[in-house]
Amino acid sequence: MSVNNRRPNSSAAKNKAVNTKRMKVKPKNGKPLKPHKRSGVNKKNSARSEQKPPIKIMFLGGLNEIGKNTTLFECCNDIFMLDCGMAFPDGDLLGVDLVIPDFTYVEENIDRIKGIVITHGHEDHIGSLPFLLSRVKLPVYGTPLTIGLIENKLKEFNLDKKISLNVVNAGDTIKLGCMKVEFIHVNHSIPDSVAVAIHSPAGTIVHTGDFKIDCTPVDGGMIDLARFGELGNKGVLALLADSTNAERPGFTPTEQTVRASFERLFARAEKKRIIIATFASNISRIQQIIYCAEKSGRKVAFSGRSMINYVTVAKELGYIKFNDELVIDIDMIKRYPPEKVVLVTTGTQGEPMSALSRMAYSDHRKVEVGFGDFIIISANPIPGNEKAVGNVVNELLKKGCEVVHESMYEVHVSGHACREELKIMHGLVKPKFFIPVHGEQKHLRKHADVALEMGMEHKNIFIGDIGNVVELNEHYLKQLPSIQAGKILVDGLGVGDVGSIVLRDRKHLGQDGILIIVATLDTGNGNIISGPDIVSRGFVYVREAEDLFDEVRANVDDILYDCAFENIHDWATIKNRVKDGVSKLIYDRTHRSPMILPIIMDV
Repeated sequence: MSVNNRRPNSSAAKNKAVNTKRMKVKPKNGKPLKPHKRSGVNKKNSARSEQKPPIKIMFLGGLNEIGKNTTLFECCNDIFMLDCGMAFPDGDLLGVDLVIPDFTYVEENIDRIKGIVITHGHEDHIGSLPFLLSRVKLPVYGTPLTIGLIENKLKEFNLDKKISLNVVNAGDTIKLGCMKVEFIHVNHSIPDSVAVAIHSPAGTIVHTGDFKIDCTPVDGGMIDLARFGELGNKGVLALLADSTNAERPGFTPTEQTVRASFERLFARAEKKRIIIATFASNISRIQQIIYCAEKSGRKVAFSGRSMINYVTVAKELGYIKFNDELVIDIDMIKRYPPEKVVLVTTGTQGEPMSALSRMAYSDHRKVEVGFGDFIIISANPIPGNEKAVGNVVNELLKKGCEVVHESMYEVHVSGHACREELKIMHGLVKPKFFIPVHGEQKHLRKHADVALEMGMEHKNIFIGDIGNVVELNEHYLKQLPSIQAGKILVDGLGVGDVGSIVLRDRKHLGQDGILIIVATLDTGNGNIISGPDIVSRGFVYVREAEDLFDEVRANVDDILYDCAFENIHDWATIKNRVKDGVSKLIYDRTHRSPMILPIIMDV
């Protein structure tokens, strides 16, 4: 930022001096006033002393990735966390169940962290809470439905009685150290979603969370655009905004369009059983399905653990309304004719263990699909999941099901703002600085373009990555050295014990298989007592490659004989020689590179 340091006009300064000299000082109580002593602080130093302190923003997730949204805000040595999300593994993370942020920085600075604020109840914003709160104890703040979902999640880890869960509502403000966090109502694909305005000594920062502008939402009221405008008029230091749909032009359709589509499809299904796959957290979508089922005289059943958990919590808190007679257990669906049943299930992303995938691959214990089933997939594939979803659709079609998905009819609308809605948010908030969040690089770049179109200068926009630290105040935005951040992989009960080496081995095994070579040696002279025996898994079928394995055994015999002749008794050296020799032979004969695992025993 350029600062104007020009000297005042000399003639103007001279006139000012003359005018000052001509001023008469009136005495008080008949006594002349004493002149004030000149202060040692000049105007320049005074302005510097009044400068507002900076605020730091640290990103543990949500940048250059979908999910894992976690951000830290620090001002005057006080810190709070906004959201604590997880991500689902992609195809390269073989066998991994979940991906969570690296919380090393949080654990190292726990004494300065005042709490965790959650914007809404989606897994990419609350999914990592049990893993963090099992290690540190911090108060959590969220809206009623969000806290209800978090409490249900913490029960699975026996943490619900150990953590302070605090319910707030849109319009409330809480104090976390020197910062005040204000909750602002927004529209999203789950009720009780909020943005936050962070009122700090450095200035006001607005974080939208996940949002869209829906003038006719199914649940709750319209997004509180008036409050965003009020904040913008008072002055906003920085805006952090959802970038998920920054590539899409126009506006995101209202959720009401889905109800009309469902009504048409329910009528079209006629005598068929309806199965609808949707996100378990999309409470308003589930409510619309229940409404259409009741209108058409059908019973509703739910399949999938997460689906049942979300519906149970939402029903208890009043976010879903239905008569208990309308909903039946999944075990009872065979008692009703197909035209009287709607089954709501998980599996919109083609997850292998989801209910819809198990139905498609005939692996579901309670539901068998085929001719007479009308299946609606009410969701968009998350980037990277398109192939998995396509495979599930193909399997369902092979079984004779009629399948409807988002690209065919309006059975899904996004919960994220498109470009025109993002422009409205920028226009209302009028931030000095802008940081696009929640998206891959292409989304962040497109959102930065929106800010440029709205007249923001390039130097006031920051496109970051996880681990980045940004410091800003009223005069500048600058990047500081990064903090430790990254991906921690969760596999079963193991957290962080699966790293790059384990993943490399899993990929190697999946691509080329494994050869296990077992031999027993005499401890004294190194001669072979038994073996070598060869076990193959995922490489070639042993009975169809007997000549190759005879050659491998002969090769191992020669290597072990040479080791004994050279008086080598170091097991690591012997194993490496076997591994290298067999690997070279196998590649020469087959052009494959299976994992070679020598097991040498001594007697």
